[in-house]
Amino acid sequence: MTDWRRIAYHALVSRALDDVEEATNRNRRSVPEEHLVPYQFSARGHDVAQAILGSFIDGRHDAAGAYYRSRPLLLSLGLTLEDALASPLGRTGGFSSGRDIGVVCNLPSTTGPVVLPMAGDVGSQYTPSAGWAQSIVYHRDTLKDDSYKGCIAVALGGEGSVATNGFWSSLTMATTLKLPMLFYIEDNGLGISVKGEMQTPGGDIAKNLTCFGNLLVRNGDGTNPVESEKLLAEVVKHVRSGTGPALIRLTVPRLASHSGPDNQKGYRTEAEIAADAARDPLPKLRAHLVPGILSEKDWKKLEAEVARDVGVALEGARARPAPAGDKVKRFVYAETREAGDAETMGGLSEKEIAALGGTETAAAEGEMLRFADAVRRALRTELERNPKVVVFGEDVGVKGGVHLVTEGLQKKFGRERVFDTSLSEEGIIGRAVGMAIGGLMPVAEIQFRKYADPATEQLNNCGTLRWRTANRFAAPIVVRMPGGFGKDVGDPWHSLSAEVVFAHAIGWQVAMPSNSADAIGLLRAAMRGRNPTIFFEHRSLLMTSDGSARYPGDDYVVPFGRAKTLRDGNDITVVTWGAMVHRCVHAAEQFGEKVDLLDLRTIAPWDRNAVLESVRKTGRVLIVHEDTLTAGFGAEIAATIAREAFWSLDAPVDRLAVEDVPMPYHENLLSAVLPSVTTIAERIDVLLSV
Repeated sequence: MTDWRRIAYHALVSRALDDVEEATNRNRRSVPEEHLVPYQFSARGHDVAQAILGSFIDGRHDAAGAYYRSRPLLLSLGLTLEDALASPLGRTGGFSSGRDIGVVCNLPSTTGPVVLPMAGDVGSQYTPSAGWAQSIVYHRDTLKDDSYKGCIAVALGGEGSVATNGFWSSLTMATTLKLPMLFYIEDNGLGISVKGEMQTPGGDIAKNLTCFGNLLVRNGDGTNPVESEKLLAEVVKHVRSGTGPALIRLTVPRLASHSGPDNQKGYRTEAEIAADAARDPLPKLRAHLVPGILSEKDWKKLEAEVARDVGVALEGARARPAPAGDKVKRFVYAETREAGDAETMGGLSEKEIAALGGTETAAAEGEMLRFADAVRRALRTELERNPKVVVFGEDVGVKGGVHLVTEGLQKKFGRERVFDTSLSEEGIIGRAVGMAIGGLMPVAEIQFRKYADPATEQLNNCGTLRWRTANRFAAPIVVRMPGGFGKDVGDPWHSLSAEVVFAHAIGWQVAMPSNSADAIGLLRAAMRGRNPTIFFEHRSLLMTSDGSARYPGDDYVVPFGRAKTLRDGNDITVVTWGAMVHRCVHAAEQFGEKVDLLDLRTIAPWDRNAVLESVRKTGRVLIVHEDTLTAGFGAEIAATIAREAFWSLDAPVDRLAVEDVPMPYHENLLSAVLPSVTTIAERIDVLLSV
């Protein structure tokens, strides 16, 4: 039975919070600076329908992917009033302890509905919500956890967001897989200043999707509480039944400017603003409840209760201290918890990781494995040992991947654990994020490095997730990504390396193994770890035997940030990684014991100490990599050496890399741009003569 008093309470609270913040922004000159809300987004007009929606989101493993106008829903799902006010003020505690915009919310829970961490970009909430929905199915059907039966994921968005890649990617996922996912579209007719017709033909996404397969679609008036309640009850029941996803579009007015600094009078007429005001859903809610469900006295009592609660919360929020600057560098990566730290939601538990174990000692006399076979074997071992591992991407299932790395895995472990995806890199990564927050260990494949570009938004959001939620959430996913030049062939699309992009992406680990043993150790460490990882599989190593090495064992792990010394020398340091390692090895062989050769193995983190120690010993250094020269990762290493080991240098720090051109196709052109054994040896010789 619908608890209308509870719905009214949350709608009134939301409106009161907006009143406080809007009044503060209007009277900025007379308000103490510490009481100002830098970014203010009103939910005025959206509040009643969201409060009704919240009354239906009550499953133990329900989750909502929301956006910046979704505070009414969070209030109905358990957000405290003090946190709701403290976070926009940037105070300690709350969503992020002052690290993120106050309306970019989250709400962890292990016993009730979760609000997945929001992001400041439009449409990025959809694919993680689809990932959570798929994790519900996986927990329910594959792991046989009955507590997930009937649970759903809800994605909230405005009509502007239905034009984004994330919306369409998640819609494809939800409908093709019949996921338990509800799309809740609140249409106020405005994307900041742009009318809805600019976002979708005719301005009605529900009407346009009526013929979409496997999708229940409903359209209604979000200012009418009775109609909203009836339609929401229908779509939620449909999704909980396991029949498939649903989409509901409710029209609502935007009763304020887009945000605090925005002045809607610059792009809306007075008549348009007045027409929206006449559609205010709050008076309609009151008319529905009073006098039939609540008496006039009950309503006044409710208003007084709201005024009291908001007043107390405001006082508490303003009394909270501002965040201390000395804490801002914490939680970029997983770290040892201190007193007062939040318990992280997402990824494997510490108990699960400990049970998987691992050793840094390689097994003796293992069989020789090519690079692709090694990655496949590591995946197979982890799939066998950890039922929460899932492997997916474009063509990874029946085909076994374009490089056949996942060949045979679907046949052995089933379509639930090794599966193909639709062609959307944003969907692949966003899905992985939602699944990781749901407690799984997703291993997603991006077919080629260049193809990761459409997923940049999701990749960046994943990397900063732990930091911007102050350790409340994390998404430790592994993204396998082939790239670099192939065997005697290249091109601008399939042969890109550009690993520096991910070294610059905050929160990510980046592995670039040069051989099978390291590939196994790093991949296993990533799959048993607590941070998101880019695992770079070089195409040349996948296509040749260059990276072959002995199998190091089923428990072998390689710690991130630890370089490997391949040759000991006293006269020059050569630092490299990935496929360039093999060319550097052949070049160094020409100089006897002069070359100290380091394989970084990982570039985020990278082993500064090993590099600096070697340079201080030799006095000369050459950095060799495949990425382009300008602002390549070698520049970071060079800058560190110049700062930390300048007085040990006997020659300028030198770099050898691809000149600033795309990777060419023909073998002759490819040879002209890639560092070769000959050019590496020539550069070493020059430096030794200085």
